[in-house]
Amino acid sequence: MEFSDVVHRRRMVRAFDPDRPVPVEVVDLLLEHAIRAPSAGFSQGWGFLVLEDAADRDRYWSVTADLSREPDSWLRGMMSAPLLVICLSDKNTYLDRYAEPDKGWSDRSESHWPIPYWDVDTGMAALLMLLTAVDQGLAACFFGVGQQTEIERFLKAFDVPADRRPVGVVAVGYAAPDRRSPSLRRGRRPVEEVAHRGRFGTPYRSASASAGAAPHKPAPHKR
Repeated sequence: MEFSDVVHRRRMVRAFDPDRPVPVEVVDLLLEHAIRAPSAGFSQGWGFLVLEDAADRDRYWSVTADLSREPDSWLRGMMSAPLLVICLSDKNTYLDRYAEPDKGWSDRSESHWPIPYWDVDTGMAALLMLLTAVDQGLAACFFGVGQQTEIERFLKAFDVPADRRPVGVVAVGYAAPDRRSPSLRRGRRPVEEVAHRGRFGTPYRSASASAGAAPHKPAPHKR
C-alpha cells in the first residue's frame, strides 16, 4: 500500500472480529516498526506490554473497566480486540541518558524537560503501530488506560514497575462493523487553518491552494 493511502485510511476503529487473531508475523512487525520511532538522545525509553491471550486481555479489562454493569458500546467494541499493546514510557531512561558526558545534565533535574519527551516519543511509537496495522490490512485504535486508580491497578496486576507510565493502549484486529464517531462530522481542519508561515497568524498556503486548485478532500471512508 502506498504511504499516502495508509495515512488517509487510518482511523480509530472501535470494533473488531474477536474470532480472527492478529497473525504473529504482524505482531512482530508492529513492534519492529514501533522501535523505529524517534527518541530524544536516542534514549528509546519506551516499553510495550503485549496481551494476546484471552486471559491476559480479560485481566486488563477487569482492572481498568467497571465490569459490574453492562458495558457500553465503546467498551464492548474495545473488548473484542484480539490484541492489546500497552505503551509504557520510562522517564528515568531519559534522565540517565542526558546525565551522560555527551549531554552534560549531570543533576538529572526534570526542570530541563518542560515537555515530557518520554511520553511524546512513546506516543510516536504508538502511531507507527497504528499505521503498520493499516498497511497490513488490519484496524487499530489508541486509547488511554484510565485515571490514576485504574493505572495503579494495572501496574500491580501486570507487575509493571511503578516508574513506568502507561501512555496509552493500541488495540489491533480485523475490523468489524462499527459506528463511526459522530465527531467526524466536524470535518478535518484545513492546512491553511492550522499551519502558519513565518510567524503565527500568517496562514500557510499550500502550492495547490496558491495556484487556485481545489483543496484535496479525502473520501469519508478514509477518515
